[in-house]
Amino acid sequence: MRNFNTYHIDTKGRVSGKLKTTCPQCNETRHHKGDKSLSVDLDTGLCYCHHCGWKCYVPDEAELREKKRKEEQRRKSRKFPAHFHRPQFNASRLTLSEKTEKYLVETRCIPQSVIRELRITEQVEYMPQSGKEENCICFNYFEDNELVNTKFRSGQKHFKMVKDAELIPYHIDAIYGTPECIVTEGELDAASFMAIGRTDVISVPSGANSNLTWLDRFVPTHFEGKRTIYIASDMDAPGSKLRDELVRRFGAERCRIVTYGADCKDANEHLCKFGCESLRIALEQAEEIPLEGVFTAEDLHDELRALFENGVGKGAETGWDNFDKYCTLELQRLMIVSGQPGDGKSEWVDELVLRLCRRHGWKIGFFSPENIPIVYHLRKLAEKLSSRAFSSRTGMTEELYTKAEHFLTDNVFHILPGNDDYSLDTILEKGRELVARQGIRIFVIDPLNCIDQQLPPNQTEVQYLASLLNRLRRFAVQNHCLVILVAHPRKINRNTSTGERPRVEMQDISGSADFFNKADFGIIVERNDDTGLVTIHVDKVKFKHLGSRGEALFVYNVVNGRYSPCEEGIVRGREGDKPGPVNTVFDTESWI
Repeated sequence: MRNFNTYHIDTKGRVSGKLKTTCPQCNETRHHKGDKSLSVDLDTGLCYCHHCGWKCYVPDEAELREKKRKEEQRRKSRKFPAHFHRPQFNASRLTLSEKTEKYLVETRCIPQSVIRELRITEQVEYMPQSGKEENCICFNYFEDNELVNTKFRSGQKHFKMVKDAELIPYHIDAIYGTPECIVTEGELDAASFMAIGRTDVISVPSGANSNLTWLDRFVPTHFEGKRTIYIASDMDAPGSKLRDELVRRFGAERCRIVTYGADCKDANEHLCKFGCESLRIALEQAEEIPLEGVFTAEDLHDELRALFENGVGKGAETGWDNFDKYCTLELQRLMIVSGQPGDGKSEWVDELVLRLCRRHGWKIGFFSPENIPIVYHLRKLAEKLSSRAFSSRTGMTEELYTKAEHFLTDNVFHILPGNDDYSLDTILEKGRELVARQGIRIFVIDPLNCIDQQLPPNQTEVQYLASLLNRLRRFAVQNHCLVILVAHPRKINRNTSTGERPRVEMQDISGSADFFNKADFGIIVERNDDTGLVTIHVDKVKFKHLGSRGEALFVYNVVNGRYSPCEEGIVRGREGDKPGPVNTVFDTESWI
């Protein structure tokens, strides 16, 4: 049941279907009072006035109860680090000077009613860019009607925010529980959309920055229920980068892209040049994301041009020079890692992803049932990060422990589905949630045989594995992730005459030759206990600009769990000369 009376909408006693009635927003000011300009869908709760453009959504009782429950949960879950500094709001500063208010109203076309609603203030503030005090417009960031942060903007276009205050979206309270929202790149752009009557609008706090960690805690409470999200970033290269990352986080299926024409960079410039009605039309004409999987050269114009002008560069490096020589990495790729049991596949993958996280900011999601309990895995990762044994007595200091815990909290996320549901559907669904909520870029599945194999009727194991690998590749492409799959090989017997065990190859992975065919990167980890060497065989790099086949030699450090590059040579010992590692490049410095 929906209570339309709360919104002063007269439904004439009807409870279902569609009707037209008077608009509570504009009827009193109209010459023809009683004109039925408001369309109401009683079943969906959607209302739209064809005269003034007013929109609203009337929730049903179940939605209201759920909203109340989520609100209570959100309030309880809000935790702020002790170092966050919260500014104090001074209501007496709501009155702007005549010069500042005239600038906002006449130059930037922001109505005085919007200025009051946003509680924009001004004050003199020291600006580090000029090294002196300047008069600043103050954009105050509220959450639950409480001041959280302030952005200061001087007349010289110098900016700063309150030191150690939390970054949150500007005007965030306005989109809680709304079916739609608009996301802009700046506070004045948000105010511009409010000038045309939209209140469900926010601005990112730090401009065109692809680091959206400030967004994480608002995704489940403010964005999960949105049917449409308008991305209204600036029309320049940084704005495009921000737009792409927001689309990745929110999902292309519900995003619309607002454009302003060739002569305008942002919403406020469009408002100033062409007025409210033109900006309203620009919003109404916001484009859907192009159909997935259907492209033309024109669709890919920017990427094609950049490739033409700049050529193809190498991928992301790990910092292992001997490995990077043969293999550099890219997102939207599938890496398959194999090797004999006990040769250190998981250990090597752990260090690989930590290195990518440190160097490139790629957050990591793990589905790793063999690393249970999870705290044991976190202990190993902490040792690799700190280069110290995980012990308060003989290894890691309290300071290093704290830094390791903070790093792992911010960058590493483990999936452990409830009810022992280890189906691929559940694993990929949880992985998608980590992309949306935490922004992961690496998704590790270790190992393959822990996924519940659910073969459909009349499907062979080979067909099932081909389908599974295709789904992992699609997940990597659609979510802009590097997916790493650890897979065990079939049993390989030793040579009966020499006693030697042949090394594993990609075609030896149990079940299907598709492990080689469908991988973008194929890696084999081989440990030789006699020589102490670990050989990383790069068996496949699909694209030649990312690398080629080759081998990288390492020594495994049992104390800190790291792999140190080395060469093979003759090592002299008590039992005589024998092959072993020489010219080893040890890394014992803390990474945190």
